[in-house]
Amino acid sequence: MVRPPEEKEDTMRAIQIARLDGPSAAKLTDIAEPDAGGDVVIEVHAAGVAFPDALQSRGLYQHKPPLPYVPGAELAGVVRSAPAGAHVVAGDRVAALTMLCGAMAEVVAVPADRVFKLPDTVSFEAGAGLLFNDLTVHCALRTRGRLSVGETLLVHGAAGGIGTSTLRLAPAFGAARTIAVVSSPEKAEIARAAGASDVVMADGFKDAVAELTGERGVDVILDPVGGDRFTDSLRSLAPGGRLLVVGFTGGEIPTVKVNRLLLNNIDAIGVGWGAWASVHPGYLTQQWDELSPLLASGAVAPPEPMVYPLERAAEAIASLESRSAAGKVVVKIR
Repeated sequence: MVRPPEEKEDTMRAIQIARLDGPSAAKLTDIAEPDAGGDVVIEVHAAGVAFPDALQSRGLYQHKPPLPYVPGAELAGVVRSAPAGAHVVAGDRVAALTMLCGAMAEVVAVPADRVFKLPDTVSFEAGAGLLFNDLTVHCALRTRGRLSVGETLLVHGAAGGIGTSTLRLAPAFGAARTIAVVSSPEKAEIARAAGASDVVMADGFKDAVAELTGERGVDVILDPVGGDRFTDSLRSLAPGGRLLVVGFTGGEIPTVKVNRLLLNNIDAIGVGWGAWASVHPGYLTQQWDELSPLLASGAVAPPEPMVYPLERAAEAIASLESRSAAGKVVVKIR
């Protein structure tokens, strides 16, 4: 929509990345508010930070938005306006997905099918840290990984956003035991606080898992790290086990010798949540309809994110790149 020359353009604060120099390129600036079009307009209270934000800031992610761009894939806030017939109205507390960028701003406009009513029991900061991780983990465990009641699950990078989300959700989805793999004693405490049944160090995790499971192995491994631990993960699966490939925060993309899959009757399964949702209309709503009652009832606790002020968004993004983040990271906007 083109504004008449005499109409003053409303502006807002936002984080903008104009150069692909990494997280330090994220700067606070004033830009024009978005036009509503046919979307839901949301006054943003908090925005989530995820590993793709760090990769995008260096031009290393598969989706490369034109410069300058506003980072952030998820948010929570209050609906300012909504199109007629939408499932939300002005004043509703919501979480929403921009999917890849645009969330770190005071106002966003989002298609209605990516906006979800936020339970009153969930704060804006927690709500901003819910969707990207929890819906990814839901896709991994429920849709792709076929987690069954009574199974044992292991999660790598257990103190990170995906890891802590897995530890929160897996018991509600039926896991009888969760084994967290971490890189330090400090991160072990974070994993225990998120609900891990057992915690082991990344160095030598295969032998520790064998001892914990009486040499049987685990039924499901969720791996957002990749790297050189991948082969030992395959070796740590019980017969019929599934290794869920969620990401590569370790930097290296591993390869699979498929004879290992055949000999032990195990699966290596890709989990591309965004790609899955894009070709399954209504999937995001289906996911939220399963997750929201668990949050509202207290069966699943909301995340307890690390919260940065908007002015320190560059630090928040950098904490994902350096892997210094403990749990989910969120930027508070108002």
